[in-house]
Amino acid sequence: MFAAKTIVIEPGRSVRHYWRDLWRYRELFYFMAWRDLLLRYKRMTIGFAWAILRPLLTMLVFTLVFGKLAKLPSGGIPYAILVYAGLLPWQFFATAFADAGNSLTNKETIITKIYFPRLIIPASAVIVSFVDFLAASSILVGLMVWYGFLPDGRIFALPLFVFILFVLTLGAGLWISALSAKYKDFRYVIPFIVQIGLYLSPVGFKSTLVPEMWRMVYALNPMVGIIEGFRWSILGAESGGLETSVAISAALSLLLLLTGMAYFRRMESSLAELL
Repeated sequence: MFAAKTIVIEPGRSVRHYWRDLWRYRELFYFMAWRDLLLRYKRMTIGFAWAILRPLLTMLVFTLVFGKLAKLPSGGIPYAILVYAGLLPWQFFATAFADAGNSLTNKETIITKIYFPRLIIPASAVIVSFVDFLAASSILVGLMVWYGFLPDGRIFALPLFVFILFVLTLGAGLWISALSAKYKDFRYVIPFIVQIGLYLSPVGFKSTLVPEMWRMVYALNPMVGIIEGFRWSILGAESGGLETSVAISAALSLLLLLTGMAYFRRMESSLAELL
């Protein structure tokens, strides 16, 4: 005779186990991120160099259009550096956002066969894009050496803006991945969001060009405070109302992450059926 086994169901137990599982499956997280990184460049002729060439070529186009043709002011900073310092965080966000949006669909086979915390999938897509971000940062260092433009003590604030950027990107990635799984149309909306977001963010220009009466509204785009924060810490570029813009970006990024995690968790149990 076997003794009956008693199962005790406690409120919140599944939640605690879920976050514990994230740690237990950390090796799967590393594997997925590494595999996605290899697959991204495996069939490309120039391979990993594309992570550097893409933002570099975009910077050249923006410098020509905004710096040479439109002759927008740069505040005494070489326009190429000004653009690249804004392009660097934007490129990370845009790439991670697009990759996270398609991540669940691309992993449909494994999702329907075995259990693991599904949050690992969009998070690994963000990590892969972050590796590209680090590689592309070498171009900014090269540009600053070329122009003889050295940062001052404000450079030590850069990790803070990188952290806010990562929080924003992960939160947006969780939202778009869950929405893309539930509503198939979102896969076609992602490129449009990325394209519009590029022109709504101060990548090719300084946000000081926006009329002062509209700057608070403009700062509701969380990339505004992040991009201007990057420029302030790397280039010493002054921007009116920087503290307010950064505070808004940080608050919106945190809100997006918390709500994104909550929505993703709510959708997670039905992902296999949705896909």
